[in-house]
Amino acid sequence: MSIPVINVRNQFKGIIQEIVDGPVVTEVDVKTPAGLFTSVITTRSVKDLNLQVGSEVLVLIKSTEVALAKL
Repeated sequence: MSIPVINVRNQFKGIIQEIVDGPVVTEVDVKTPAGLFTSVITTRSVKDLNLQVGSEVLVLIKSTEVALAKL
């Protein structure tokens, strides 16, 4: 699955392997067929998206950022 309305060419489907919570930002490690990606996003976003180890997500890579979209 990809999100065609988002102008990002590099989209990798994966599974969250580890979440390292912090008070403001959280590290999210995602295993994909292309390898392991780590995204640092706000802790609030992790909660709002209900991200958990085992969740299926898309890793969206742009030249200045790595974003996640919950599937």
